[in-house]
Amino acid sequence: MPCRRRSQASTETPREDLFYQTYYSLSQQYPLILLLLVIVLGICIALIATSFASGRDFSSNLGFLITLFAALAVFGLVLVLVCIESIFQQCTRVFSAVIWVCLITMGYVFVFTGGVVMAWDQVSFFLFIIFTVYTMLPIRMQDAVGAGLASSLSHVIVLGVYLSVGCTSQAELALQLLANLVIFVCGNLVGAYHKHLMEVALQETFHETFNLIQSRVKLESEKRHQEHLLLSILPAYIALEMKAEIIERLRDGGQAQQRHESTNNFHNLYVKQHKNVSILYADIVGFTLLASECSPKELVLMLNELFGKFDQIAKDNECMRIKILGDCYYCVSGLPVSLPNHARNCVKMGLDMCQAIKKLRDATGVDINMRVGVHSGNVLCGVIGLQKWQYDVWSDDVTLANHMEAGGVPGRVHITEATLSHLDGVYAVEEICCWHRDPYLKENKIRTFLVVDPRAEEESANDTLSPVSGDGYKMRASVRMTRYLESWGAAKPFANLKHLDSPPESAGSVRNNHSELSLGSLNQQKTLERGRAPRSPDEDLEGVDEKFFQLIEQLNSQKQWKKSEDLNRITLYFKERSLEKEYRLSALPSFNYYTACTFLVFVSNFLIQILVAYKTVALGVSYGISFFLFILLLLTCFAGHLAKCFLKGPKALYWVPSISATVCTQPWLRVSLGIVTILVVLTMAVLNLFFMPDPWCSLQVQNSTMVGMNATQEFVLRNSLFSVPYYIYCCILGFLSCSLFLHMNFELKLTMLTLCLVVYNVLFLHTHSWLSDCYVARLYPNQTALRPGVLKEPKMMGAISFFVFFFTLLALARQNEYYCRLDFLWKKKFKKEREEIETMENLNRVLLENVLPAHVAQLFIGQTLRNEQDLYHQSCECACVLFASIPDFKEFYSESNVNREGLECLRLLNEIIADFDELLLKPKFSGVEKIKTIGSTYMAATGLNVAAGQDSQQDVERSYAHLGIMVEFAMALAAKLDIINKHSFNSFKLRVGINHGPVVAGVIGAQKPQYDIWGNTVNVASRMESTGVLGKIQVTEETAKALETVGYTCSLRGIIKVKGKGQLRTYFVCTDTARSGPQAPLLS
Repeated sequence: MPCRRRSQASTETPREDLFYQTYYSLSQQYPLILLLLVIVLGICIALIATSFASGRDFSSNLGFLITLFAALAVFGLVLVLVCIESIFQQCTRVFSAVIWVCLITMGYVFVFTGGVVMAWDQVSFFLFIIFTVYTMLPIRMQDAVGAGLASSLSHVIVLGVYLSVGCTSQAELALQLLANLVIFVCGNLVGAYHKHLMEVALQETFHETFNLIQSRVKLESEKRHQEHLLLSILPAYIALEMKAEIIERLRDGGQAQQRHESTNNFHNLYVKQHKNVSILYADIVGFTLLASECSPKELVLMLNELFGKFDQIAKDNECMRIKILGDCYYCVSGLPVSLPNHARNCVKMGLDMCQAIKKLRDATGVDINMRVGVHSGNVLCGVIGLQKWQYDVWSDDVTLANHMEAGGVPGRVHITEATLSHLDGVYAVEEICCWHRDPYLKENKIRTFLVVDPRAEEESANDTLSPVSGDGYKMRASVRMTRYLESWGAAKPFANLKHLDSPPESAGSVRNNHSELSLGSLNQQKTLERGRAPRSPDEDLEGVDEKFFQLIEQLNSQKQWKKSEDLNRITLYFKERSLEKEYRLSALPSFNYYTACTFLVFVSNFLIQILVAYKTVALGVSYGISFFLFILLLLTCFAGHLAKCFLKGPKALYWVPSISATVCTQPWLRVSLGIVTILVVLTMAVLNLFFMPDPWCSLQVQNSTMVGMNATQEFVLRNSLFSVPYYIYCCILGFLSCSLFLHMNFELKLTMLTLCLVVYNVLFLHTHSWLSDCYVARLYPNQTALRPGVLKEPKMMGAISFFVFFFTLLALARQNEYYCRLDFLWKKKFKKEREEIETMENLNRVLLENVLPAHVAQLFIGQTLRNEQDLYHQSCECACVLFASIPDFKEFYSESNVNREGLECLRLLNEIIADFDELLLKPKFSGVEKIKTIGSTYMAATGLNVAAGQDSQQDVERSYAHLGIMVEFAMALAAKLDIINKHSFNSFKLRVGINHGPVVAGVIGAQKPQYDIWGNTVNVASRMESTGVLGKIQVTEETAKALETVGYTCSLRGIIKVKGKGQLRTYFVCTDTARSGPQAPLLS
């Protein structure tokens, strides 16, 4: 509601006020003042035409006609000036003042020209001025009240003073002036009520429009966010397909997906084949030792900077990064669009990576190197599984590229013969036999080569790098690394989500300027601020402002008759039948106030007729019945407000308060009551006219004199005749009652106003015209010498007034109808777009939570990081890491025409991984977090959302509870695999390795942000899987002891040799027996 809008922060109020004034001016004030000017010009022309057509003498109406011609000129000039919108905007108040003064002047000229001055003179014209001041002049409410009161009081005072001099009957004059005052008060109240209703309706429409535009801007922003987010995870061609499925799933609660899967029996597979691509695998030699010396923050920062640099190199060389596996980085060139120079791109990228690491090693003195392997061939690429999507590639050629890296030489790019054939002699190579380094290469007899970097000799001769300072060597290697890597300026993960609209920063120039700085020079400089500055609120609102001012043009009601997409330009009906039906059936809570204001008009008519009408029994009886009907109507409408009173009474009356709600919500009842209410007012305006004592008037018309009448007859005749104009004014007030029902349909108002116009004109111009003739004959005994002016003759004045108010009220009714429908339309559109925004917000959340764990995603969704420059990292003191692989799948996988080059094999793998992912939805495994899939290996962890130090505050058994959950998850994976074996006629076995201990979790990579965990715990868990036994869960000695505390039994396997760890004592978890002991219920 408008009042609620005003209570918003003060920083928004002036801006919204400015918008509202512009909106109100262009959409409401401007068209209405044009309508008013057209109506006034029409009045002037009609009066001039009527004056000449009725045969009145020009000389006797000179002042009247001169005023009309002058008014035509003035209002015509004002109309021309108002049509120029720029002038109208600057001189709105001036135009309003000019129009009001001219109308008042015309009114007084009409009073004092054309005949005898009477107390009822020009009351209808002044009522027109008062009503239009409120409803059609572009002025504020307080100005309208001032002008309305000034118009009313001036008429009463001027005529009161003028007529009191020489008046024979002061009582009669007082009654007429009092009746005039009642008419003017009613006109002011009706006008103020109409203006208030219109302003409230306009404010609601404005705020709905403003909210709609804001929601559109937000919707566009949400769409940009989810597109950036999705494209940061997946290539566009897969992202669009998956996005459509997610939106459909969100909208129907997953039913569509269930229907699709029930008919297809398979989960959707988003994998495609690409031929002629090159695959690069790169591993940082020596990084494991370096990482063991790093703090969590240093490790995440180091990885983000390193892989951020590699992402930039990949982008420069038209390569697509696929995945990060610990300190291993692999990418592909030729995806998703085929490139003829894919091999050269990968080789160039490999050389650039080696060059970057060499400069890092030279600048920091840290002993690390880069080992790169490249192979060219075909790949299957896409996404498998239901959660934690990661774009990946599969094929025998991918496997070979991996082994090329493993069998490569540090600091060199190791390529196959297939890649060499695509280089076209661009690079010199050295053939090398690396079979002793990797058995897979020997087994497949792969010829391999090392690429000679053409920059190597040149740089060795012209190396100008600063040596590492003595102070630099005193720092830990990890500190030297992070200090140097900060100069590379890698973008932060998801930075594009926070500053999508910010101007792009030349991060590349930052990297180029600092990539060759020595550690000594870096010690003298502050860390570079690489993040983009967030947009200010004013900049965020620019889109809203621009769209709002564009939409104002569409809302301008002077254009409402033009072609509209939603509304019929003639009838204003909605083009959609369902929308039209919904609009007509919509509730109307303010209906009771419409009825109450109509009752005010009814009471005004009653007071007028009591003051000036000829008193008869019929007058009392008719109004007695009418008052009773109105009390019933008001009771019906306001029964809900009197609920407490009815509830205190007998139970038989408890149903009464519900009537009010029924009236507001049932259109047929509401319309019926509205019609009855208006008809009562319109009927009572003229009903007692039929009981006027016509014989006296007939006698007067026949004799043309008052001779022979006694005093009583003369008094009755006089009281009967001067009430004729007031019956006309009662009819005009009846006209106004039609406009009080703001939401009544235009065609219904048109019907009722037309009916009133015809009936009243027939009544006063034909069937009861003798009353007006009688009155004129009495006022002008000698009409050959003096004939009254057009507006001095009651029936002519009444007919003209009826037409004036008819067209005025029709124009306002059209305006009201338009805005009522527009407000309804905006609310519908706003609701629809609000639903779309919620869908987009949910989509963003689903996408983000498919990349990150839920507790980490909230930090990026809510932007609650303490500093946007901070990378997310967390040290977990007791995490449990699981690796579960299907070694038999490597033998199962083959590439042939039968299985569509391996695609059908991946379809089965997708089913396996998807079934594994479905286990994560169970409440029992809510603490299990999927990290990634590596080929046919599934990696998961628990204990990642527990803050560091929290475990020490809990008992040992509870702190180890998540280890038991992980074991149960491993058992559930094996059970799922058995079900898949049964349906696919396979005999796959799961090999599982579990380890627990401290890990570092974090998010790295700006191009494709990735959540990962690092640490010795992860490495050992991986070794537990790779050295494990099919169908068994292998754990370390420490993990076995921890599991025994929560009720599991472990059997000793023995001491085995683990690569990089030496001799380790390992155990198998006994899965064939249930847990025992009092600790078992902990997992429930």
